[in-house]
Amino acid sequence: MKNRPLLLLLLLFIFPFSLFSQISIGDELQGIDYANPKDYKIGGITFSGIQYIDNNILLTLTNLKVGDNIKVPGEGITDAVKKLWDQGLFENIAISVSKVQGDNIFLNIHLTERPRLSKFTFTGVRKGEIENLRDELKLMAGDVITDNVIIRAQNKIKAYFVKKGFLNTAVDITQKRDTTRDNNIILFISIKKNGKVRIATININGNSKLTDLKIRNTMKETKEKGIFKPFEILDSLILITAKQALKVPYQQLLDSYVRILTENTKIRIFKSSKFIEEDYLADKLKIIERYNEMGYRDAQIVSDSIQKNKNNTITVNISLAEGKKYYFRNIVWVGNTKYPNKTLDAILKVKKGDIYNQKMLDANLSFNPAGLDISSLYLDDGYLFFNVEPVETRVENDSIDLEIRIREGKQARINKVLVRGNTKTNDHVIIREIRTRPGQLFSRSDIIRTTRELAQLKYFDQEKIQPVPKPNPADGTVDIEYNVEETSSDQIELSGGWGYGRVVGTLGVSFNNFSLRHIFDKKSWGPIPSGDGQKLSIRLQSYGTGYVSYNVSFTEPWLGGKKPNSFSVSYFHSLYSNGLKKSDTARSSFVINGVVIGLGKRLQWPDDYFSIYHNISLQRYDLQKYTQIFSFSTGYSNNFSYGISISRNSVDAPIFPRQGSEVSLSLQITPPYSLFSDKNYKTMTDREKYKMIEYHKWKFYAAYNTKLFDNFVLNSRVKYGFLGMYNSDIGVTPFERFYIGGDGLSGYNNLDGRELVGLRGYANESVTPGYYTSSSKGGTIYSKYTLELRYPISLNPNSTIYAMTFLEAGNAWTKFKEFSPFDMKRSVGLGVRVFLPMFGVLGLDWGYGLDKIKGAPSASGGQFHFSINQSID
Repeated sequence: MKNRPLLLLLLLFIFPFSLFSQISIGDELQGIDYANPKDYKIGGITFSGIQYIDNNILLTLTNLKVGDNIKVPGEGITDAVKKLWDQGLFENIAISVSKVQGDNIFLNIHLTERPRLSKFTFTGVRKGEIENLRDELKLMAGDVITDNVIIRAQNKIKAYFVKKGFLNTAVDITQKRDTTRDNNIILFISIKKNGKVRIATININGNSKLTDLKIRNTMKETKEKGIFKPFEILDSLILITAKQALKVPYQQLLDSYVRILTENTKIRIFKSSKFIEEDYLADKLKIIERYNEMGYRDAQIVSDSIQKNKNNTITVNISLAEGKKYYFRNIVWVGNTKYPNKTLDAILKVKKGDIYNQKMLDANLSFNPAGLDISSLYLDDGYLFFNVEPVETRVENDSIDLEIRIREGKQARINKVLVRGNTKTNDHVIIREIRTRPGQLFSRSDIIRTTRELAQLKYFDQEKIQPVPKPNPADGTVDIEYNVEETSSDQIELSGGWGYGRVVGTLGVSFNNFSLRHIFDKKSWGPIPSGDGQKLSIRLQSYGTGYVSYNVSFTEPWLGGKKPNSFSVSYFHSLYSNGLKKSDTARSSFVINGVVIGLGKRLQWPDDYFSIYHNISLQRYDLQKYTQIFSFSTGYSNNFSYGISISRNSVDAPIFPRQGSEVSLSLQITPPYSLFSDKNYKTMTDREKYKMIEYHKWKFYAAYNTKLFDNFVLNSRVKYGFLGMYNSDIGVTPFERFYIGGDGLSGYNNLDGRELVGLRGYANESVTPGYYTSSSKGGTIYSKYTLELRYPISLNPNSTIYAMTFLEAGNAWTKFKEFSPFDMKRSVGLGVRVFLPMFGVLGLDWGYGLDKIKGAPSASGGQFHFSINQSID
């Protein structure tokens, strides 16, 4: 009974914690005067009931020390309990006084630890979702389990599925003691997604300047559930036509037709109708932006609501206040000394009386992706500290006066240029591509161009190349740091193609960041010397003893290391035979040996996207009793040619470009031997005619990328090829011809210098003139047109994936006079491209050839095609 006053007094001191902890005092303290707190010295502190936490750590947490003076009862004990409780590790705390010796008091703190996590399991979700949820929750074995941990886990799981459109997800977490481990529990997480909540209807109220349809289309992510009611459409069209055809104006009747079709037809292909709150909030801003572009600067969403329906759908209600339309009136420039008002007006492209368009104003002031803007004008001339601010000085009726205030600042020069993140590629390979050099004036355009050039190397993740300017206002300089992330650039090719009734296997490797100078340095081999940006390729092709072909090529993109002049050399060898030994008199063979030396240079005119490439090629064809390809069976032919190609490449990314173009024009010519000879080529045998092959070969290629909306990109391509002759007595050479159709992987690419041109929807080479007759020698002229609508599924540099749908047409002819640009073999289809750093770009397409091939009905129609590294393109 005498302990009660002390117990009550102690409970008052620790009242905030009284629901979770307790303090008990031993019977041996009956001699103490509990009515008056007394000062003691702590003689010792012990802990009991704990398993996983070190006593020294606990003692530090209490802030109590042996030898300290403490008042019992008093705030010292209360503070110790609070500090321990705040750790969230204990479900019960009991402090007792074990003994008192004179002025020394000995305390024991008994702790009951909260249970720890042994493991956790999920039910009600797929395996892939489980992996994602584990990453979201970040729960680990050994974690202390509290109510807060359980609630936080439930909230994270619900938030994860809300983002996926499952707004009614239910999460139940139960705990069960793990019988194999003391004080450990297992969490059983049961998830019921309850189906995706989709948007049935989006109701728009208060709008008159924009139709409901246009507002819904403005909302890029928030879409209504797809419907198609053909019978309702037909009934409504017949009814409204019968009632109003003779009573209302034609335009009004047409508007009624559009309304009926809109209300009963909502096709959803690329966008789902699930409700994501984050996307919905962004789409509401897009509605206001659309009104602002039309001059309605006061437009606002007055109210909006989400109404749940019985069939797991919702109705979205949006009420608008459009306000009135505004126009630009007087525009005054303030603070500009570098450029006159006339120059700035021409870039701003805003005149008195124009509709007030906030988006256009901001773009022309700060960043206009389609052209020049005010900020670019200054920032490209070193004015890094430039600032522009439009201020509305007067709003009168429907007119707005603007004062555009410019602070030019001083021109900034580049102090340091740093590169971070390159772990494999040597610094000099990156630095030589950088357009921003120390000492130069700061230029935003140079930074953008540098980012593009680094992406073109294909050594770094193009989505993570980040230039970071770091201004130094004190001395008017700027440091520029380029952050990159290495990705694998080496590639392996392992494929099989069908050619001439056989499966042709191909094995190839390309080391795209090779280092020749370290080839004898054993420490640099890992697995090969790399980092200098050179390219080494080795490729082997065969179907067995009857055919083997290999080629080796090396490219140095910066010959000498000072200028972007590329040097390349390649050697190739091919052997075709009937498989018999060389000693066998019945052996027939066809051997090709060749070497190509090339030199390329980047040009500065007409702009620095242009480049020129020269090459010298020497090939020798040796035939021994080989009758399957040429008109003669024994002999040789030499192909000595010079090639020149002028090209322009401004695409923003090599794998999935969103903008930019590629254009190239090339010419390959041989000396016109026959024009300097007095021989009679009309009476010559083919064996004599083709000892020295002569021709001129022209090719043109153009591709253009247009970003339509979101990440949809339209890729347009055209290709032409023409093979000409010098002497009509010789005719067009049977070498170097064009073979059209299929995937471009049929093998035998270097058989006779032939060029394989893919055309989806048709069998390999089937569009070649006379291909299914014995007289086919290939085409001498061809054209091909392609339209592809592309959409990225993944832009991860380790597995870039995009899907496409395409329209394609092409054809080939044997004579120029037969050329007809509108006589095309057409196809439609869809496909997917997957870029894997190790293998390059792999493609799978299904095309449907719309036109029949003479002599081969099965060569068109539905066809599957596999491609490697744009072999189809």
